[in-house]
Amino acid sequence: MKNYILTQQVAEKKLRRMAFEILEHNAGEQEVILAGIRGSGSVIARNIQQQLKEIAGDRLTIRLITIALDKKKPGVVTLSESLPFDDKVIIVVDDVANSGRTLLYAMKPFLDFHPRKIESLVLVERTHKVFPVQPDYTGLSLATTLQEHIYVEVEGDVVKGAWLE
Repeated sequence: MKNYILTQQVAEKKLRRMAFEILEHNAGEQEVILAGIRGSGSVIARNIQQQLKEIAGDRLTIRLITIALDKKKPGVVTLSESLPFDDKVIIVVDDVANSGRTLLYAMKPFLDFHPRKIESLVLVERTHKVFPVQPDYTGLSLATTLQEHIYVEVEGDVVKGAWLE
């Protein structure tokens, strides 16, 4: 029995709200790069991309890339595409912010450039962090114990929900 903290319908509403927030915080920008962390983070990034296209239309170019790294022992971080990241807005996207380590390491490749800004987006954020990362866009913020785990369930390109164990 899964203890759902987000249903599919609520997750969709939160993704749409975060897309509006991205547009508000990046008014006047020509392009935004969504960098989804491989797995559920990439699915969430594709959903955000779709929402942004529906809301902004042709006013904003949304590029989508994938970040690959070992979440347990991050070290080598690779990008699906090498782009000129100078003077760009980059949003690193993941499913859950636990300790903040994955988000922190995922930003590493972009530091070789001079982006205009790097932001982060997560569907679910745990309020206790070990690393100094505070997501800019959060679907749900939740206080949990260190023993509890949050899982985001995806099927294809659909976010089915999130549950706590």
